Amino acid sequence: MNAYFQILNGDSETKLKLFPATDDGLPINMNELINYLTFHQISYQISELNAAVSGLKEETTITLNQEKILPIQEELYISITDENMKAVGRFVPPSSASVVMNKDDILSSLKRYGIVYGIQMETIDRFLAERTYLTDIVLAEGTQPVQGKDAEIEYFFNTDLKARPTLLEDGSVDFFHLNIINHCDKGDLLARLHPEDPGESGCDIMGTKIKPRSVKHTVLRYGHNIDISEDKTELYAADNGHVTLVDDRVFVSTLMELENVDTSTGDIEFEGNVQVNGNVCSNFKIHAKGNVEVRGIVEGAEIISGGNITIARGMNGMGKGVLKAKGNIVAQFIENSSAQADGYIEAGSLIHSTVMAGTEIHVNGKKGFISGGHVSATTLIDAKILGSEMGTVTVAEIGISPVTKREYKELGEALIEDRKVVERAIPILEAARDKYQAGKELSEAQIENVRELAKVVKTKREEIATKSARMEELGLLIEVERESQIIVRGTVYPGTKIVISDVSKIIKESMQYCRFVKYQGDVKMVGM
Repeated sequence: MNAYFQILNGDSETKLKLFPATDDGLPINMNELINYLTFHQISYQISELNAAVSGLKEETTITLNQEKILPIQEELYISITDENMKAVGRFVPPSSASVVMNKDDILSSLKRYGIVYGIQMETIDRFLAERTYLTDIVLAEGTQPVQGKDAEIEYFFNTDLKARPTLLEDGSVDFFHLNIINHCDKGDLLARLHPEDPGESGCDIMGTKIKPRSVKHTVLRYGHNIDISEDKTELYAADNGHVTLVDDRVFVSTLMELENVDTSTGDIEFEGNVQVNGNVCSNFKIHAKGNVEVRGIVEGAEIISGGNITIARGMNGMGKGVLKAKGNIVAQFIENSSAQADGYIEAGSLIHSTVMAGTEIHVNGKKGFISGGHVSATTLIDAKILGSEMGTVTVAEIGISPVTKREYKELGEALIEDRKVVERAIPILEAARDKYQAGKELSEAQIENVRELAKVVKTKREEIATKSARMEELGLLIEVERESQIIVRGTVYPGTKIVISDVSKIIKESMQYCRFVKYQGDVKMVGM
């Protein structure tokens, strides 16, 4: 219990009674005592007051003055803290000739401060029973909001199909077990929606509601070969096939399995995945919206995939072979071919080919060489050997193309113009609306003009949304470009041309175990 004081009323004098702290209670705060005496215009001798308070070990009474004062009732001082979430009261005892506060008096004091919620009735009752003075007592406390949870989708298949082949102990690469195909059976649970929890509002002691943060709502999105539960919270495979997640949409592709692609099959076009257990012969085509897996060799063929391309025994394009993948390309080797992937490209070797990757190129198989041709990626080219002892013309390029940067700039300029068109049109449309609502007639020409202008605004807003999304996509690429590098884990031979964004360097002499980066406007070789 804290130490406290009490004024004693006399007929011809005023005294002060001091009560010492008990147990771990706090001593009397001199500032608090002096403020109290000053507020009630009670005179005192500061030296006597100091001496009595500082040495207080037992109940002590001192005379403050030879004056008679009016009785002082029990007082309650209230402070509001924590952004209106808590009211702390501090009671001072009445003078000896006055009265104490009752429950209604305390509640009235809280009401004067605007405190209407979270009043701690049990705490007030305890004070009335025990009369604990000069001690902070929480008289009212608000309720914090209970934060909710965003809706969440739980997927029961691998949604990250960026698996790469395993480098074996003997230095070879296992191109067979890539785990990049999510096989599913009819009836398999594929996804479950955990709906959002909106949470609960809180309230401060002034009665103001405190809302929890907004939560995100989402729904299960799906495509072909999918069944959804009655409560719209679970997705199931409606057929055997391959499950993928594309743009947050789950779909199951059935699999086309072939022994070879040759004269017995003709060109292949398929909505799902294609698996070729043998070879793809020259001049034939495979166009698939899913993944393409070839377990044999590809000759001078064309393979275009909406997912990944995997070629277990490599590709000899004969100068006419083409690989294009929206995802990644993995092959034992690529020779005399053109290969392009929006994701990464992984191969044991690249020979006299034009190879472009949206992210990275890794050539780290047993041989791991890039010899001849033009190889380009956005962020990384990683190989054991670059170029050849024979001086074969080899170009390794990383970074964003000038065309992409120009597109980013032009999009920004176009957005400014589109927004100006919308800003100029809105006041005209609003004026026409106000005129119509006021009962004023519009001529046929005016009505037609408003219609045309509304169409323009709608079209421009759609274009602004599309262009903004594209700018954000390009902006991320440009940001990543700053860390672009070419890594050579073995030898880079003379005659090799290194290009990083808008600067280049032709290698004059062999180098080992090096890394090329753009530094201060030039291509620099740095150590591993």
